[in-house]
Amino acid sequence: MGDGPVATVRGWLAAGPWPLDGGLASELEERGHDLSDTLWSARLLRDDPGAIRAVHADYFAAGARVAVSASYQASRPGFRAAGLDAAEADRLLTLSVTLAREARDEASSAGRPGPLLVAASVGPYGAVLADGAEYRGRYGLPADRLTAFHRERLDVLAAAGPDLLAVETIPDADEAEALVSALADHPDLPAWVSFSCASAEHTCAGDPIERAARITLAAPTVVAVGVNCTAPEHVQGLLDRIATVTAGPLVVYPNAGRTWDAAARCWVGTADRLLPPTAVQRWVAAGAALVGGCCGLGPAAVADLDRVLAPLRPTPRRY
Repeated sequence: MGDGPVATVRGWLAAGPWPLDGGLASELEERGHDLSDTLWSARLLRDDPGAIRAVHADYFAAGARVAVSASYQASRPGFRAAGLDAAEADRLLTLSVTLAREARDEASSAGRPGPLLVAASVGPYGAVLADGAEYRGRYGLPADRLTAFHRERLDVLAAAGPDLLAVETIPDADEAEALVSALADHPDLPAWVSFSCASAEHTCAGDPIERAARITLAAPTVVAVGVNCTAPEHVQGLLDRIATVTAGPLVVYPNAGRTWDAAARCWVGTADRLLPPTAVQRWVAAGAALVGGCCGLGPAAVADLDRVLAPLRPTPRRY
């Protein structure tokens, strides 16, 4: 497979498809945690880190092969607005990876099938604004400032020792370009990049998904590209379009089909608790090597995914 983490993860993806975890914040809410403030799930890094570790552990127990850290909405600016200094913000960012690693190590010790990986979540700039901007994009921020925002956070997360980065819920091509620049600082750290999309053709900001994916694939450390936090009915069309610009592995983890109400800070609409097996099989046929759930899809959905994906994998190999 070649040397280095990027080549190793690429080889692992070739042996897929593998189940990711499900929604972190929505599962914490299911367990009674109030995430209505601007820090969202990142608040629990400060107030109840054990609750985050427990969700990671339950996803591994359900069959997930990757835990995505609780750093989606965590950043120095966000924590500073909550009264924390830069040193404490960095400690909490690092803790997000540590909690996922602890859950992974416990799952490995308990005999869960592996390898089990930890992905540091790199959410969009809009998540820090806490006004639903990650579902709109086009922040009006100069490209250099957007790159600097991501570079600062990536440096801290990379130093925490994740296996890869989950660059997720990116709404537009402009932010993808900024992230490609920031990812170049970490040439040995694999990453996937997934976009939030409003239709079967376009990102939430209106970019053709093919253009957004092509920009992302310019980064040599990007091992998969795809979509997340997107309604399940849009996924097939999006994957088909992405597949026209890459023969590489795709990643998909849709939400439960609801819509985010930024004013009320909650999901509205009817949710599906499981992903349709026939749809998952079609996604894999389209090139998906990583399939998981986002907001509203919990451990039961991951357990069902593991059942659906297992027979679609080739004979297991050791890594």
